[in-house]
Amino acid sequence: MTSDTTRTGAVTAPAGELRELLAPVRYVLWDLDGPICRLFAGHPAAGVARELVNLIQQRGLGGLLREEERLDPDPQAVLLGVNKRHPESDLITLLEEWLTQQELTAVPGAMPTPYVDPLIRTWSALGARFAITTNNSALAAAAYVESRGLKACFPYIYGRTKDLDQMKPHPHCLSQALKALGADPSHALMLGDAGTDYEAAQKLGVPFLGYARNQRQLDRLVAVGVEPSHIVRSMEEVLITLRGA
Repeated sequence: MTSDTTRTGAVTAPAGELRELLAPVRYVLWDLDGPICRLFAGHPAAGVARELVNLIQQRGLGGLLREEERLDPDPQAVLLGVNKRHPESDLITLLEEWLTQQELTAVPGAMPTPYVDPLIRTWSALGARFAITTNNSALAAAAYVESRGLKACFPYIYGRTKDLDQMKPHPHCLSQALKALGADPSHALMLGDAGTDYEAAQKLGVPFLGYARNQRQLDRLVAVGVEPSHIVRSMEEVLITLRGA
């Protein structure tokens, strides 16, 4: 086996194509977990997912979960699995609120994505306007950017609502952000690390820049249709491009 850093695969954004993608951008819609930080770096998501499964089973509702959901290390996948079979219920409200508390607990141990803090400050100083559009709780997103001294850069934060059907790839949070910013989609950019981010952006005609910190994420983005030239492996690539421009 080869590591993520030594495997060969799709080639990411050449500098010229990245400059071309960024040139018209006046508004940036940021996903939180991935592009801005690793939210669960100090409070592992897999453990949260197991606790969520236990919480469901303790209420005698384990039958709502399929086997793959019981084993999934992503707590959002567990939550969405229950929502498919028991939507708009008191249980969903309880589970969503519980997950929000876990995300808030994770904030102090979250790890900033390398180079993203100076990138955010530089891009903001150049006149770009930002919003966060995330499937995590808006409360957790707000707590995180405040902890990094970046609150002023993110006046608009849109996250998971009680209506889980509005989570990405549904474009609801992106649409809300574009309206709040008064943004023309052609002058906006969605910066995300998942296929759901790309699909939501596509539905609104918002250009997309993928962030892939390892080969697995890169392969997944390419598999859903993201052009390799619209993917970066480090936020330093974006920072260097902006400073050069």
